[in-house]
This record gives sequence, C-alpha cells and structure tokens, in this order.
Amino acid sequence: MKIKLIIFALLSFTTISFGQQVGAKKDYVLIATHNSVQYKNFYLLTLFQKEPQVKNLLLKDDILSKILQAKKENITDAVKNCNKDIGCFTKALKFSDSEIEQVGNRLATLYTKDNSLGLLIKNHVIPSGCYNLYADLNASESLRKAWEQDAKAINHIISVYVEGQKPNYAAIDSISFNVKDKSYPEIVATNAILSLNSSNNLFFEPSMQVALVALEINERNDAADYEPMISTVNKAALLSIKKTNFANYKYSTILVPGEGPEENGVELSAGGMLRCRLAAEQFHKGLAPFIMVSGGRVHPYKTKYSEAYEMKKFFMNTLQIPESVIIMEPHARHTTTNLRNAARLIFRYGMPINKPGLVVTVKSQSFYISEIMHLRCIKELGYDPYKNGNRLSDTALEFYPNVNSLQIDFDEPMDP
Repeated sequence: MKIKLIIFALLSFTTISFGQQVGAKKDYVLIATHNSVQYKNFYLLTLFQKEPQVKNLLLKDDILSKILQAKKENITDAVKNCNKDIGCFTKALKFSDSEIEQVGNRLATLYTKDNSLGLLIKNHVIPSGCYNLYADLNASESLRKAWEQDAKAINHIISVYVEGQKPNYAAIDSISFNVKDKSYPEIVATNAILSLNSSNNLFFEPSMQVALVALEINERNDAADYEPMISTVNKAALLSIKKTNFANYKYSTILVPGEGPEENGVELSAGGMLRCRLAAEQFHKGLAPFIMVSGGRVHPYKTKYSEAYEMKKFFMNTLQIPESVIIMEPHARHTTTNLRNAARLIFRYGMPINKPGLVVTVKSQSFYISEIMHLRCIKELGYDPYKNGNRLSDTALEFYPNVNSLQIDFDEPMDP
C-alpha cells in the first residue's frame, strides 16, 4: 500500500538514530490556516497558497495554468454528462497519474536553489518535518515527492468520501452516505460545481476543495478537533513545559493510550478509566512531569466523544490531577498513532526528544506495543515512530520517539 514510503523508511531506519532531527527543526512553527484539516493534510499546497512569491510564480506559469484549465473543463463536462455515474465524476475530480507526473516535472523545472520555490523547500518544507522521509533527497526531488504525496492525499479522500471506497479501517472511518441512493449523485455534482469557483485559480485548488468539502459533509473534520491546541486544551500544559527542568525527571511524559467504548452514549470506557488510574500511580512517583492522554473520536462509529478529552476530565475531576500537567492528544485513531502523535507533540512542544517517555496501559496493549506493533507501523505508516526502552512492569514500558513521526500520513485524513 505504501511501498515507496516503506523503502524510504527502511533506508532511514538503518542510518538515522531515533530522536535525530534529520531536516526537521524544533523552532519551526507550522503555517496554519483557518482550516486545520487543510494544512494538516496538504501542507505543501497550503504553503503554495500562503507564500506570496511562490503563489505568484505558480499563477504565472503557462503550463500549470493549462493544467488548471483542463481540470476545470473536465469537471464542467462531468457536471453536464455524468448524470448518476459517481465514478465518472471522480475520474474528473481526482488527479490522474499523468497529471501528477506532469505537475511534478514542472515544479522540478521551475525550482532553483535561490528562487521562491528553493526558499520554500529550505525554509518550510524541510524544517517542518511534514515530509521528513524525503529530507535526505536533493531539494527538487523533495519538492516532487511532497507534491506527489499531497496529490495522493486528495485522491484518497475523493476515493473514500465521494466514491465510497473502503478506507483503511472501514468499521470506523467509512463514508456517511449510501452511494447507491438516487439522491447521492446530486450531492457529488453540487460539490463539483462549487469547485469551479473563480477563486480557485491555482492548479490544485478545485480538486483540493472537493476533498475538503467531502470531509466536511461526511462530518469527518476530526483533524481539526480542539485546534489550535496550543491556545486551547494544551495552553496550561505548554506554559508548564516552558518552566520545567526535564533533567529532574527520568521520563519526559507518561503516555496514556485510550480505549474507546463500544456503546453509544458512553463518555469513557472502563478500560480508559483503568488506564488513567495506572498512569496516575506512576505520575505520583515523580517519574515524569506530564501526563499525555491520547485518543480521538473513534469508537463507536462517529461518536461525539473524544477519548483524550474524556480521560483529561477523569484525571482532573476524579483523580485530582491539575490541568497544567495534562497534555491532550485528541486525534489518534489507532494504537500506532497514539505513539506517533505522542512523538509529534514531544517534538513540537519543545520537550526533550532524546529522553524516553513512559507508556502506561493494560498488560495486553503494553505487550502488543512492545512485541507486535512495530511491524504494523512499518506497514501502515511507512516507518517506526518509536523504539522500545526498558520494561518497568506488565503495564509500563519505556519508549523513545522518532522524529520521522512528523511525516504526514496521506491516507488517514482524520489524523494525517
């Protein structure tokens, strides 16, 4: 599924130590937009829009302009002629392999070390870490790979949330609509019509808008939950991080992966409560200055309850742990991304990346993390986001975060 990424990851795995930054910089601040779903899924394309000199270069290029015009013509023809054929619509809306290659070639041609694209790679794409698996390539090739990744991300969203193809985890992430319903083609056609807006004047914008609207109408904007977290749910913890001397602690944080309930209307499962209590015991021993709760709105299907938020409430209200030491990670949908997202926040929040964290959970999940999950991470993410440390007990395991975790995952739009 992600063969190319896996190859890059395996090469990196043999040459890069865990915790090493590669191209990512700890002081880099992501350029956010009002739409968190967009910049978290398509960071390069967001940079194309937000950096004026780059945008101007792309707008003025004849070849990219022709690609845009052809795309709009294809979408217009689809609206006129596809009728109830959803596949006909999505063929026009997605990027073809030919289009992806053509754009990649053009971007590589436009790139020079000292022009706006060159500066974009140097000052944003590489230091962001969002494309960290390509950081050791030459700059023009990194640009091409980043574009290909974002194009594939758009195509994946359209495939799953317009076309109705199966996502990686169909039981929790599937499309909200019955694609065979007689009224559904009108929904798709309307989304296509909206993408023809005259403000969409960069070559990728019509297709990107279709993808973003598809997530919106499917109620799948989970990637935006609680954002910007630095000024909302994690504001108090961030203030504490800045004043913390981590040298006084054995671990940077205690990670608590959630367990979503399977029954509708249940805010926090029994397993979630028990994990919190196990973590509180370790916290009171003074092993780490922070507790990180991890888990999104996952179980049951389309639940409104966030595992991380409900665990944070349990820590504060029941276990009397202050908010200033609780870091929320409310986007992970699987155990793999509990560890990956923890690594991201450790890096982004300025915590020591070379100091181990401590993951505390029930015995079965703890041994799954230490014994089995590494291969699953390589398969699903394209790299291993953590390395095992020592095992303290059946329920407590050290882990070392990998900065490759900053890499955007193109086929998980609710937690990219």
